[in-house]
Amino acid sequence: MDAQIRSRTSKQMMYVAIISMIMMFAGLTSAYVISSKREDWISFELPQALYISTLLIILSSITYLFAKKNIQKENRQQTTFFLIITLVLALGFVFFQIEGFNQLRGAGLYFTGEGSVVSSSLLVVISFAHLIHVAAGIIVLLVVIFNHLKHKYKTEDTLGIELGGIFWHFVDILWIFLFLFFYFIT
Repeated sequence: MDAQIRSRTSKQMMYVAIISMIMMFAGLTSAYVISSKREDWISFELPQALYISTLLIILSSITYLFAKKNIQKENRQQTTFFLIITLVLALGFVFFQIEGFNQLRGAGLYFTGEGSVVSSSLLVVISFAHLIHVAAGIIVLLVVIFNHLKHKYKTEDTLGIELGGIFWHFVDILWIFLFLFFYFIT
C-alpha cells in the first residue's frame, strides 16, 4: 500500500476513534451537569493532586512534541530522551490521579457506599474513564518507544510517532477540558 494512502487512512481511523471518545465524555459530563441540579448535590474543592496531574500531562504533551521534532531531524538520542520523559510524566499523571482519589476519600467523599455523594461518584467515574484512555496512551507510548529503539522511524517515515502523538495529545486536551469542567462546575 502506498505510504501516503496508509498514512491518510490510519489518521482517519484515529479521528473516528477520537470522535467516539468525545461522544462518550460528552455524555458523562452532561450527566454531571444534569445531576448537579439535584437537591442532594454537594460541591467540593478539587483535590490538590489533580492540579499536579494536570501540569504533568501538559508537560508530557510538550515532551512528545520535542520527540517528534527530533526524529524528523534524525536525532535518535534526543528522541529517545524525550519519549522516555513523556512516559515518566504519563506515569506521574496516573500516580497523582490515584492520589486525587485518595484525597477525596480523605475528605470523606467516597465513590460508593455510605458517605458517597453523586458529585464525587461522578468525578471518580469520569476521571477513571479518562485514566483508562491514559492507560491505552501509555501502551501506545511503550509501542512507540519500542519501535523507535528498533529504528522503525526515520525522517521520511514517522507515521507511528504521528499516530501516537495524535492519541496522546487528544488524551492531554481531554484531561485539560475535564479539569476545567470540574474546576468551574464542581
